[in-house]
Parts: sequence; structure tokens; C-alpha cells
Amino acid sequence: MALVLPVNGIAPTIPASCKLLPTATVVGDVVFGEECSVWFNAVVRGDVNQIRIGNRVNIQDNAVIHCTYQKFATTLGNNVSIGHNAIVHGCILQDNVLIGMGAIVMDGCTVESNSIVAAGSVVTQHTHIPAGEIWGGIPARKIKAISPELQKGEIERIAQNYLMYSSWFDTPQPNTGSDTATDTTPAQPR
Repeated sequence: MALVLPVNGIAPTIPASCKLLPTATVVGDVVFGEECSVWFNAVVRGDVNQIRIGNRVNIQDNAVIHCTYQKFATTLGNNVSIGHNAIVHGCILQDNVLIGMGAIVMDGCTVESNSIVAAGSVVTQHTHIPAGEIWGGIPARKIKAISPELQKGEIERIAQNYLMYSSWFDTPQPNTGSDTATDTTPAQPR
């Protein structure tokens, strides 16, 4: 079961269309849009400032979304994918942004729409990433512009896939504790 807690009397706002997987944690001043998913061991911590999350955002396993006390709130636009083990802290991610696995986006950053931060990158404080660019490295720098094919093939595909993945948790799981329980459902493609 996910852990959802108020902080200083402010509870998260989570629409029924959102999916919080077991061990996900969401606390404080956090407002989700529709059809979002927060995956195993991910933490969305609106304890020291506000976090606003658009529609169809996926926050993957072990990711951390946080903010900075009295300085930087965190805002995620629509169709944003936060990769496994990423840290997004006190920044703005506009629509259709992909933050790669293990990437870090620091306070005061803005990542404009249709952009990618590559896996393992560190986007240092107050960096501005223009629309339609891929950034990577430590510290992150522009790698190249995003082609329409890459935008559709990666940013949109991953956001859509996570919407589909989260739907798999809508149906009851078979009773695997019994010798007589058999799951004959075909495996879903990954």
C-alpha cells in the first residue's frame, strides 16, 4: 500500500485516475493531474514547498521529487516521465519532458517542453534547457536538437507505455498461494 500523509495539515490531492503503487510515498502539498502513476519506492515530498504535477506523469521506481523551503517549488507539466532513481528538486519541467534514469535536476532549473535529460546526467542549479533539446553529462550540456522522430519515438512512447503499464494493476492478481490457482493470462509485452 502507498503511504500518503498530510504535512502541517495539508494533504496531497490525488485524483481517482492516478495509480500509486505499493511502497510509493506522497506527502504534503502535492497536487496531481489525471492519469499519473507513482511507482515502487518513489517519493513525492511536498513537505517544505508545493509540488504541482500535470496529467499523465509517471514517476518511476526509486525516483525522488522534492522542493526547497521558501525558495523553489517543483512543477511537472503534462506527459512527463521521471526515470528510475532520478532526482527532481525545486525545478520546472514543462510538457513532454523525459528525465532519464539516475539523472538529477537541481533547484531553479527549467526544462522546456519536448526535451530530454539523458540518464545519469546532472543538471546544475539555475540551468535553462530550451525546448526540443537533449542534454547530458556532468554537468549537463546540450548534446543535440530532438528530431520529431525521437520525440515521438521516446518521449511520447514512454509516457504512453507507463499509462498502459499502470493499467495492468487494475485487475486482481491470481491467488498464487494455492496449488490450484493457475494464471492462464498471456504475458504482456514489455
